[in-house]
Amino acid sequence: MLEVTTINKWPHYRDRFVQLVIYLLVFLVSAVFAWILFDLARGGLTHLSWEFLIESPRDAGRAGGIGSVLVSTLLILLVALTAALPLAWTTAALLAEYVPTTSQFGVTVRFSLQVLAGVPSIVFGLFGNAFFSVYLGLGFSILSGGLTLACMLLPILVSTAEAGLRAVPQSYRLSAAALGMSRTATLFHLLLPVAAPTLAAGLLLGIGRAIAETAALLFTSGYVDRMPGSLLDSGRALALHIFDLSMNVPGGDTPAYASALVLVVLLLCINMLAMKLAYGLQRRKIMTT
Repeated sequence: MLEVTTINKWPHYRDRFVQLVIYLLVFLVSAVFAWILFDLARGGLTHLSWEFLIESPRDAGRAGGIGSVLVSTLLILLVALTAALPLAWTTAALLAEYVPTTSQFGVTVRFSLQVLAGVPSIVFGLFGNAFFSVYLGLGFSILSGGLTLACMLLPILVSTAEAGLRAVPQSYRLSAAALGMSRTATLFHLLLPVAAPTLAAGLLLGIGRAIAETAALLFTSGYVDRMPGSLLDSGRALALHIFDLSMNVPGGDTPAYASALVLVVLLLCINMLAMKLAYGLQRRKIMTT
């Protein structure tokens, strides 16, 4: 009897051990992020001010601020998302709802996306320079950089959106069909709202990669740090500005720390806003149904 009781306790100990390991890993990940944020705040918080956020860089970035860099970064991101989101989510809906999993077309598209996801960003930069900047005549411009980033974001956006749509229970589709809803109406009024958190997660991953990109934008959007007048003007992204201050500008460490802190805070704000909108949409749809 004693042996049976002892043996039966092993699953309990194993579960507690696994739970402890998971909590420890979560703590380590959070500690790394907290350490990075603390280091950036310690190095750049004293340099932050309203003038730093609205003024253009001077003296190679040692003086002035990052106003023009922020505008260029947001414009590049806006161009990339405007070009990538409709194509990516349409492709994901096609693969998840209209193309059989075993069809040759679907297998080919998914394999192409997997290969595209593994291409280094420097290769995207060379492609963007050759196609958008030279062949299409866009030159070193925000438009060229944004379209190049759109090509980089497609694998992330398509894969996450397709996974989110496929995760919706099949009973939802059967119930909608029983009510006489078309496949298109089911997709827009039922499946997409339910999959909204997954779509938001993929969007956040795409935004994170786009904002943090340097190599691809170096060959497409350019290196100019003045305020852009249009999408055809050259513009320096914030990540590229941080790299330049850290590597090429003597005495640029403090502005680089402050710029990096702004970049991290911007990412946090975008993440919280996107998740709030996604869960709000999902909750509203559930309440109406």
